[in-house]
Amino acid sequence: MTQVWHTVAQWRARRRALAGRSIGFVPTMGALHRGHSSLVERCLGENEVTVVSIFVNPSQFNDPKDLERYPRTLENDLALLERLGADEVIVPSASEIFPNGYRLRVEPASSAQVMEASYRPGFLQGVMTVVLKLLGIVGPDRAYFGEKDYQQLEVITDMVQEFFIPTKIIPCPTVREQSGLAESSRNMRLSPEAKEKAAGLFHALTTAANSAEARTTLRAQGFEVEYVEECWERRFGAAYLEGVRLIDNVPVAETKSVKF
Repeated sequence: MTQVWHTVAQWRARRRALAGRSIGFVPTMGALHRGHSSLVERCLGENEVTVVSIFVNPSQFNDPKDLERYPRTLENDLALLERLGADEVIVPSASEIFPNGYRLRVEPASSAQVMEASYRPGFLQGVMTVVLKLLGIVGPDRAYFGEKDYQQLEVITDMVQEFFIPTKIIPCPTVREQSGLAESSRNMRLSPEAKEKAAGLFHALTTAANSAEARTTLRAQGFEVEYVEECWERRFGAAYLEGVRLIDNVPVAETKSVKF
């Protein structure tokens, strides 16, 4: 049976009882979908204990309205994690994670101030800070992150190495719908028509000869394009449909991208 913990003190007492067992960790912001399920399933297969956190991190939202609109489906999330067989779920409040406010922060390297960092000021800082806190609280042997948020995955991997954190970061492939649309909690906010159209982001990134062509294709399809850029031998894109911000990335076999 899945156990749910709401305070850091409760969890720490439980964590002491798990000493000596391998711990896998899947950090989430809830509104769970098949992408999250795939992370949990892999974690279950590679660890004795699987821990999942559900925490909508306010420090990574530069737009208060975006934070307010973020879907919250805790009852459904807990039911899904129970069905999957997750052992432990941590559901802390913001006051538990930031008891003294958002006063100490982790800054990404200047070379990472592109794409998400450029268009969402404070985003990577917020992600890195909360992940550092969660890793310190959970103390996992392994932590699982999806490649859909590839820039986030890269900076977290760097952070763990830089601060000598004894957690192995495990990258996991993006899970897609049949249309090619990357699974995302934000997809819940799309109308059926927009959801069908949203797969155009993946197809433009995949089929365009270059980033400029991908941008042109997306605009012609009615997307409000924020960026299409290449780095880490991948092509990244961010665009809006119906006011919903969508991101995706795909490997690029041959690219002149900058490697950070």
